[in-house]
Amino acid sequence: MSERSAAPAADAPAGASRIAELALGPALEAVLMVADEPVAEEHLARVLQRPRWAVADALRALADDYARQGRGFELRYVAGGWRFSTRAEYADAVEGFVLDGQHARLTQAALETLAVVAYRQPVSRSRVSAVRGVNCDGVMRTLLQRGLLEEAGTEPETGAILYVTTHYFLERMGLRGLDELPELAPFLPEADAVEGDSQEGVPSFEVDADDDDSGDART
Repeated sequence: MSERSAAPAADAPAGASRIAELALGPALEAVLMVADEPVAEEHLARVLQRPRWAVADALRALADDYARQGRGFELRYVAGGWRFSTRAEYADAVEGFVLDGQHARLTQAALETLAVVAYRQPVSRSRVSAVRGVNCDGVMRTLLQRGLLEEAGTEPETGAILYVTTHYFLERMGLRGLDELPELAPFLPEADAVEGDSQEGVPSFEVDADDDDSGDART
């Protein structure tokens, strides 16, 4: 094997030296926990300031540990990268949770996220998170599971998955089309101009998943 050493990148961001001092296994777990798509070993190595071989070894060690411990999740290599997923034998438990959640009211975070997608679609998860100022990965998954959002291709510049609202969303909102959405778009900030630490100020809808006739939009 080639020499197992890596010099710090010349353009390393501030704090890179501290990142390089972190325990590799937990650092990988932390990064992959917030990733919404498989992450390549090269990308992880660059972010964590480690040689690729070290990252690859640590990832496989983590995957083996989870399997040996019989955890409800697993670390898998798919589509050219690594990501967490639930273990197949616990599919019934996950399905029960998802179906049960379809009968509950949407949280305020879900309502705000749904509003951002409705007015900015097609839009990526990262742009939604930029508008809301918080990570929206979990909320987006909930909205996908509820059938209110769906994937609509990828962003040409970044390859990020784009999301749009569904026909079910229109049905729940009592709309014939997106052109009937309330005129709120002028009050939403452009995602490109919003910093990650911006405050939440997105109008929200009230959607009651228990009542098929209560899908009116409210500001």
